[in-house]
Amino acid sequence: MGFKYINQIANPDNLQEFLTLVDLAAGAGQNVNNAIDLSQKLHETAPMKVCLQILNQDADCAQMLKERYIGPYFDLETMLKMPKGSLGWTYAKVLSALGYDPQFYRSTENFKTDADYVTFRVFKTHDLHHILTGYSLDDLGELGVLSVSVGQFAYPGFTFLDLMSFLFRFFKNDQAYNKNMTPQEQVKTLNYAFKLVSAGIDMGQAAKPLFPVKWEENLERPLEEWREMLNIKPVLDGPYSWYTRKELQAAIA
Repeated sequence: MGFKYINQIANPDNLQEFLTLVDLAAGAGQNVNNAIDLSQKLHETAPMKVCLQILNQDADCAQMLKERYIGPYFDLETMLKMPKGSLGWTYAKVLSALGYDPQFYRSTENFKTDADYVTFRVFKTHDLHHILTGYSLDDLGELGVLSVSVGQFAYPGFTFLDLMSFLFRFFKNDQAYNKNMTPQEQVKTLNYAFKLVSAGIDMGQAAKPLFPVKWEENLERPLEEWREMLNIKPVLDGPYSWYTRKELQAAIA
């Protein structure tokens, strides 16, 4: 019988491209540039065409693509002066406590394609999504927040990272999931990956579109008001929530 289906796609060029993507995905947890490089390599692909089709089906998303809104940089010092409990204040408090740089993404105002703009916007607002959804900004919650964008508009870079999380755990995990494991042990299992990816996709599909929101213009709005308006049911407890991190609880107290 042979491998007639695999032979249709497993030519040397395709395999090399796939291995390059897998290598970038494997290092994405340690270096955000890997995740950005991975996403950019998927710009001229069928999955990106699907992503753009989904965005263009929504009038507000389509307008955002046409306008290519950039908005000002996120200035933590300015945001820390915003009202307590606002989206901007909470974002600045959390990122300051973690020592994160809000400008980690690759900034450009010369987008050659819609895919270039989508990737810029996805990464610029990524940590805002953490704050909105409640998913932690460490490895325990990352798959959840990535999957929100997968559920909303099938962003290829994050979809690939989700898929690779299954593959990596399939080959590397040597323990069956059980509820008595520590969170650090659970994160290595397939059960964890399926749970977080599924929950993130469900959250994204239940929420109103996040892509067309010009967050920069309404950072002083209360975080809870944003969540209610966008129908986001955040993760507020458990190992996958940033609210359970003591240093972050103290930062927003």
